[in-house]
Amino acid sequence: MTNMININQFINQCITGRSESMFLDDLRNNQNILFNEIAEKKVLVIGGAGTIGLNFIKCLLQYKPSKLIVADINENGLTELTRDLRSTYGMHVPDDFKTYPVNFGDPVFLKILTEHGPFDIIANFAAHKHVRSEKDHYSVSALLENNVIKAEKLLKTLVNCPPKHFFCVSTDKAANPVNIMGASKKIMEEVIMAYSSLIPITTARFANVAFSSGSLLDGFLSRLMKRQPFSAPMDVKRYFVSPEEAGQICLLACVLGSSGDIFFPKLEECQMMTFSDIGIKLLNYLGLEPEIHNSEEEARLAASKMAPDTLQYPVYFFLSDTSGEKAFEEFYTVGEDVNLTSFYSLGVIKNASKRSIAEITALTESIESLINQPNITKKEIVSMLSKYIPNFEHIETGKNLDQKM
Repeated sequence: MTNMININQFINQCITGRSESMFLDDLRNNQNILFNEIAEKKVLVIGGAGTIGLNFIKCLLQYKPSKLIVADINENGLTELTRDLRSTYGMHVPDDFKTYPVNFGDPVFLKILTEHGPFDIIANFAAHKHVRSEKDHYSVSALLENNVIKAEKLLKTLVNCPPKHFFCVSTDKAANPVNIMGASKKIMEEVIMAYSSLIPITTARFANVAFSSGSLLDGFLSRLMKRQPFSAPMDVKRYFVSPEEAGQICLLACVLGSSGDIFFPKLEECQMMTFSDIGIKLLNYLGLEPEIHNSEEEARLAASKMAPDTLQYPVYFFLSDTSGEKAFEEFYTVGEDVNLTSFYSLGVIKNASKRSIAEITALTESIESLINQPNITKKEIVSMLSKYIPNFEHIETGKNLDQKM
């Protein structure tokens, strides 16, 4: 079934409703600046094997950097990244291009940073991004270590030799967070603000990336290939951008932003969609009809009995009941200084409040100390985060996404 799907076409027609990227005008208006800041420059991309990192790289390569180093813990992902770039007609891959399957918190990464640098542009996409990490203190500790502690240690290292542009990806879930992933990204933003006077650094909050690796929509494709039922919440609304648009947002923020800026796409509330609606649209796009079931077991049984030529596809849609799920997302909060005029398709949060580096260091050290304690609980971690983020209202239901299909 999936070999008949033109995913980009489906995204444009059925999810975003856009025949071309919403950021084309901003890219065209700033073309000369982008070429001046990227052409013949040295670039390091951390976490470049993921969907957003890959599309950032594809957008970046249009402006012909002289050197590209990509680090990611996903060795298979780096292999596919290389094959994808080298298999794309017209793609400029610099002669000095290397990929390394390393964690950016490892000592060997510092060697790469030192021996291949200094870099003109560094973009960090290495982050835990799933609310799925709400499970317990083990997964929460790993999330905080990656999104906060390692991120701050990297900035401490770069203070001695800062790039001209540093970008670190955030999320719309950082605005009024209700889950620990969003709270970790809010703290990461505060880390950025503290270092923004020493390193030219920007970030971006943006919508769900349609069919990004590991996402629920990407899971629909896997379910089709394995002839397994669709399962999705029918009450959770999200903004969506295409993978190409996600890369473009990050590149524009990275190169055009002033230090401390937080970018976001100008999307309207009416553009939000539910996952269940997209599942139905996907089935209809393939000439199939959803066959609604009332439980996971019922849907699994129906899938196991599907005839090869059936036009009915089993689905199970439900009301969300897992921890950390927000009914809708937002890009900025009351009190943030928002500029909606500098770019056609992007808003910018300006002059966010800044803590001192000493305060941020104390914060990250306290987080590290807490998660390294034996017998720490998830509740204790949430309690600590609530002290540092006044508007953090964690939604705890006792259920997590590992308990769902």
